[in-house]
Amino acid sequence: MRLTLYTDYSLRVLIYLGVKGNKELTTIQEIADNYNISKNHLMKVTYDLGQLGFIETIRGRGGGIRLQVDPKDINIGKLVRHTEEDFHIVECFDRENNTCKIAPACQLKHVLYEALQAYLKVLDQYTLADFLHSNEELYHLLDIK
Repeated sequence: MRLTLYTDYSLRVLIYLGVKGNKELTTIQEIADNYNISKNHLMKVTYDLGQLGFIETIRGRGGGIRLQVDPKDINIGKLVRHTEEDFHIVECFDRENNTCKIAPACQLKHVLYEALQAYLKVLDQYTLADFLHSNEELYHLLDIK
């Protein structure tokens, strides 16, 4: 199972904001600089995280972003389900575009579906707070001022 960069960036933004806390606003540029990724990529990610209610976005001069909910209330499984476009790990999972000749009789798809469900079940057991326990080390690594 492989997550898209979009989900990866979503998780990184939330970790950054979780480490920084809600004392002050953070800019998208600050996060982009710290992770060495494109600000343009993060613009859509942060917009969507705001639409999902995970972060608060404040526009204008002196604006920025911060977590809108407590890290313990941000479930990783839920976030991944929202940020991944689909879970078509094999062609036959996409009913509209499936051209696999053996799909009707293939038993592998059932095993792969079971594995996917187990993957998501594990993610459902964690919240953002679970990844902030080593806050001091993350604070240092992210060079948060």
